[in-house]
Amino acid sequence: MAIIRAARPSFRNDHDKIAFAVHASFLSSGFFLTATGRDALGDNVLYSPSTDEVGTDNWNEFEDHYAFVYTNPEKGSNKVLVKCLVMYGKFLVDALASGSSEPVHLEIDIDTYVGENGSGNYSAKYKNLEKLVSSLDKDVISLLYGSSSKSSSSSNPASLETGEGSRRDINDAGVRINEPLGPHFHPLGVIIPPINLVRGSVAFPGPPAGMYPTSGVFGGGYMLVA
Repeated sequence: MAIIRAARPSFRNDHDKIAFAVHASFLSSGFFLTATGRDALGDNVLYSPSTDEVGTDNWNEFEDHYAFVYTNPEKGSNKVLVKCLVMYGKFLVDALASGSSEPVHLEIDIDTYVGENGSGNYSAKYKNLEKLVSSLDKDVISLLYGSSSKSSSSSNPASLETGEGSRRDINDAGVRINEPLGPHFHPLGVIIPPINLVRGSVAFPGPPAGMYPTSGVFGGGYMLVA
């Protein structure tokens, strides 16, 4: 909260509150911001030689998505790209460290962590903030460089055969990890269609693989062929 108070950001909506909490969590973990907004979406942004620290100007210039690039002196020249997407009341966070092949994903229930809109007190604009910061640290930041995931795999040999080690679901209210209800928003800009978990029938067949489920149970909706 101290970082948020010091920055005194302006929030347009509840999405902005969660996005800035994500940003503040990275800063409190020793990261420095090197790009945000449109500048964080450039080609090869992870491999740019510049490590100059920048301000948060234009951090919320887009309506429903955010982008940040960080560097951490303790990790050498490695940078981290963080992309956030708002979808169906969820705040999807994907982070990818340069040199890593897999992004880290976290799904956040927005209503669980936002407070009052009219208050000028930043503490009142959030609720359960400590829990949110803890989840970001444990399930995103600490996994960026693969150390935790490797140790988890080695401590559970069965997961190497079944693949269950990569499918984790946290029951804490408001937080879900690695299996989002919506599409997976890859940090490199690719939206991966979700696996349809609803079985169809002869009367009401489900969508084939690679297509989005319909917006209602039996109604129409958008589909995207991979």
